[in-house]
Amino acid sequence: MNTSPATTAAALLPLVGGPANVTSVAHCMTRLRLGLADRSLVDEEALRALPGVLGVVDDDTYQIVLGPGVVARVTPEFEKLVGAAGGLAARGAELKEAQRARNATPGKLLLRRVANIFVPLIPALIGCGVLAGLNGLLINLSWLPGLTPSLTSIASAFLALIAVFVGYNTAKEFGGTPVLGGAVAAVVVYPGVAKVTAFGVALSPGQGGVLGALAAALLGTYVEKWCRTWVPATLDVLVTPTLTVLVAGLATLYGLMYAAGEISTAIGTAANWLLATTGPLAGLILGGLFLPLVMLGLHQALIPIHTTLIEQQGYTVLLPILAMAGAGQVGAAVAVYFRLRHDTSLRTTIKSALPAGLLGIGEPLIYGVSLPLGRPFLTACAGGAAGGAFVGFFAMLGDKVGATAIGPSGWALFPLLAGNGSLPLTAAIYAGGLLTGYLVGFLATYAFGLTGVSGSATSPDRSPARST
Repeated sequence: MNTSPATTAAALLPLVGGPANVTSVAHCMTRLRLGLADRSLVDEEALRALPGVLGVVDDDTYQIVLGPGVVARVTPEFEKLVGAAGGLAARGAELKEAQRARNATPGKLLLRRVANIFVPLIPALIGCGVLAGLNGLLINLSWLPGLTPSLTSIASAFLALIAVFVGYNTAKEFGGTPVLGGAVAAVVVYPGVAKVTAFGVALSPGQGGVLGALAAALLGTYVEKWCRTWVPATLDVLVTPTLTVLVAGLATLYGLMYAAGEISTAIGTAANWLLATTGPLAGLILGGLFLPLVMLGLHQALIPIHTTLIEQQGYTVLLPILAMAGAGQVGAAVAVYFRLRHDTSLRTTIKSALPAGLLGIGEPLIYGVSLPLGRPFLTACAGGAAGGAFVGFFAMLGDKVGATAIGPSGWALFPLLAGNGSLPLTAAIYAGGLLTGYLVGFLATYAFGLTGVSGSATSPDRSPARST
C-alpha cells in the first residue's frame, strides 16, 4: 500500500520519541539519518513494522531505511514536523556529540567523518561521470563533433576542482571555517604551483589530489583553532584567516602535496598489482565482503580511494568488482521470492525493492529481505564473491573493467564503464560478472539459504527463520 511522504513522516515521528527527542535530520540515498537525544524512547519494534520501513540501523546516527526516492521525499516532511514543534532548536549540539561518543569508537567515528566529507559530492560525481561516458561514446562514434568539446568542459570541470570542495567539506566536518578549508585546498589544483619546487622536484597542479586537499584543509582547521586560542578578539578577523592560509598553504606546498602524491601513486599501483597478480582471489574477497560493509555503513569510507583512482587513471577498477555484491543480493532475493510463495508480505517487499537492487541500491533488499532472514544474507555474499572473482579473473588476464564515476552500481553502471580494452569487451565482462553473481546468489540461497524455513515468514514461527 502506497502512503504519502507526509503520512510516513507523521507516522515515524512519535516512534522515535517525538520532536523533542530529535537533534538532527539528514538523509543519504536510502536512509533517514536522525540524531536522537535518548534512544531508549524509540519504539523499534513498531518502527520496523511500519509500512514502508525496510529496516533500521543503530549507529552514530539512528538510521531508518526507506529506500531510494522515498527517503528524499519523506525527509523534508519530517523536518517540517520537527521544526514546527521546535525539536531541533530545543536540543544543543552537545547532545549530538554525546550521542556520537556513546555509539562510535574513534576508528568508526573517523571513518564516518571521512564519509561525511565525500558523500555530499556523489551527486556531482554521478552527473559528471554519466556525461563523460556519453561524451566518450560520441567521440568514438564521431558524432556531434561541435558538441563534444562543450560536454568535455562540463564533465571535467568538477573533477578538476574537486579538491576545493573536499577542502570545504573537511573544514566544515572538523569544526573549522569551510571557506578557509576550500582556500587552502585550492592550492593543490592552482596551475601556478608548477613554478614551485619541493624536494628538488617541480610540483604539478593536482599533485596529491583529494588526499592532499583533505590533509591541507585538516591542517588548516587545526591552525585556525590554535590561532583562536591566543589571537585577541579585536584582531581575530584579520590575523586568524591570514595565518591559517599562510601556514597551511606553505605546509601543503612543501610537504603535503608531495607526500599525498606518493600515497596516491601507491594506491593506484597497489590496486593494479592486486588485480594483475591475484585477480580472482582479490575479486572474491572484495565482492564477498562488500555487503557487510554496506550493512555497517562503512562502504562510504572507500570513496577517497575510488576518487583517487579516477583522478589518476580515469576510472576506478574497484567499483565494478564491489558492484558484484549487489548482484549476489538480487539473486538471493529472487530465490527467496520463489521459495516462500505463500509469504505475501515478503514477496511484496521483494517486488518493490528489486528494481532498486538491479540498479545497485542494495539496502532495501538487505534490510527488508536477506538480513532479517539470516542465511540469505550469507548466500548473497557468496554470489557477490563469485561475481567479483569473475571480473577479477579477466583483470588478471589484462582486461581491466573500471568506472569513470562512483555512486551508481548494478545495471546503472553500464554508462560509466571504462577500461583498457574496447567498450564492448568491458561491458561484456561486467555483464558476465553480474550474471555470475545473480546465478550463484540464486542457487546458493535456493539450496542452502532457506533451510528450516517453512510456511509464511509473517507467521508466528518467523523468528526462528531469521536466525543465522
